[in-house]
Amino acid sequence: MLIVGLTGNVAAGKTAVAEMWRGAGVPVASADEFARRAVAPGSAALARIAELFGEGIVGADGEMDRAAVRRIVFADTGARRRLEAVVHPVVRVLRDEWTEARRARGAELVAWEAPLLYETGMDGEVDVVVVVDAPADLRRRRVMERRGLASEEALAVMEAQASAGDKRRRADFVVANDGSLEALAARAAEVLDALRGRAP
Repeated sequence: MLIVGLTGNVAAGKTAVAEMWRGAGVPVASADEFARRAVAPGSAALARIAELFGEGIVGADGEMDRAAVRRIVFADTGARRRLEAVVHPVVRVLRDEWTEARRARGAELVAWEAPLLYETGMDGEVDVVVVVDAPADLRRRRVMERRGLASEEALAVMEAQASAGDKRRRADFVVANDGSLEALAARAAEVLDALRGRAP
């Protein structure tokens, strides 16, 4: 089975590419979805995060207050690392269980959509890396619009990730997202064809 790492910096368009691939029949795992499951109400990970950052990060509904946690971790690199040390191991377990289930079903190609693929060393666990990229000013506007953040907050979110240029250099394939949705779909399909050619 060919395992593809699908990554790109925030608001680059990797989720759009993931949806296009799902539509083409590719099983795609989302690290963000696994991260949400890792900190579900009542989970050991959420309890540990509350110990680290205070009970105020848990809402009345038992859910983690993501905005509150984001404000803490993007203002403090050490806090971000402590959060990742709690969440990432759980994400890996969930991802590996998902992958083995697809392997058992005979999948020849799966993709892991992971924004922090390089930052967490996950690139060493996949066979091929695909980076989706878009110009920084366009990504910042998207972050501001989608998350309702000020320009400075959007920059802090962007700067928490490794540079897009470094990711492009290290990737096996790059999907440029600097034009229309149709152009993105065409490039995503082209790369998927190449990946299927590498699958066992």
